[in-house]
Amino acid sequence: MYSVGFIGTGPDPENPSRHGYAMAYRHAEGYRKLENCELTACADLVEERASKFAERYNIPPDRIYTSYERMLSEVEPDILSVCTHPDSHAEIVTGCAESGIPEAIHCEKPMDLTWGGSREMARACEGAGIQLTFNHQRRFGFPFREAKRLLEEGAIGPLRKVEFSVGDLYDYGSHSFDMCGYFNDEISAKWAMAQIDYREENLVFDAHNENQALAIWQYENGVYGLATTGPAADFLGCHNRILGEEGIIEIGVDEGPIMRIKRKGGEGWERIDTGGENCHGPNYIDRAIADVVRSLEEGEESELRAENALKATEVIFACWESVRRRARVDLPLSIEDNPLESMVAEGELNPRPRE
Repeated sequence: MYSVGFIGTGPDPENPSRHGYAMAYRHAEGYRKLENCELTACADLVEERASKFAERYNIPPDRIYTSYERMLSEVEPDILSVCTHPDSHAEIVTGCAESGIPEAIHCEKPMDLTWGGSREMARACEGAGIQLTFNHQRRFGFPFREAKRLLEEGAIGPLRKVEFSVGDLYDYGSHSFDMCGYFNDEISAKWAMAQIDYREENLVFDAHNENQALAIWQYENGVYGLATTGPAADFLGCHNRILGEEGIIEIGVDEGPIMRIKRKGGEGWERIDTGGENCHGPNYIDRAIADVVRSLEEGEESELRAENALKATEVIFACWESVRRRARVDLPLSIEDNPLESMVAEGELNPRPRE
């Protein structure tokens, strides 16, 4: 039986907003469905939040904390879910790794507010022998699994491009860059180039996100990536597009089926039944949690491992670094900061307050 602790229980889950989606509650539901997991402790800087979470999941009052360090030392959970804002991820995950207590840490996305922090948390867990994973749960959704299966069986020929259109590159985009890596067999990118518009403050979980972006990158195997965000999010007419030499797969089509394919040798678009699943769920987080626990139990690497998350995160920060340099950025990325946050702090970008 694995004991599970939570860091950052979040606000009321019935009122989600760009300041918090109470992801700990969603993680907890996944663990609760597993016979080999027991929810044992929680920590939040706001005691009232932690208490409400504990009441929901029958965690004893003496296992409610406002300090995650104290929770670690007194409870010693086997698995930790870190559900705080991204600017604290690296500090918390690194601190947990240095304690040597948990066997696994499952962290919310994006990885961290900076590229340096993202790498450091991965290094700390690797050095401590701790399984570190990130909640890129869309990998377990039927439309994405089916697209990968079709791609691998040659339904659209060899992969040539992966594309997506979403709200932003960092918060929402972290899922989409991760899916691009998934479709392209986790190959590393070799360069990225982007332009953004940031005229109105766009804070998600207290982190800056651009208003609109156009980004292009290329992977080591020659496959290209293209992303549009913000007002241009309808540029593709779908959420994700996978282009092969002889066909196309689209997921999250704006007007039409959730998923469709134009096959090699086909006469037109063919609708694919996704069994009621869309780009967001249902039950994707439950499947991600199950994979995290299964991987730990069986001593295998999870698809959600830090190595894969780093490859996606590097492209995000490379896109923003391209804006700062006004040039293409070749990888590996050598910066430590967050280029967008730095450009705002230094006055190079001056978004007006959000209305």
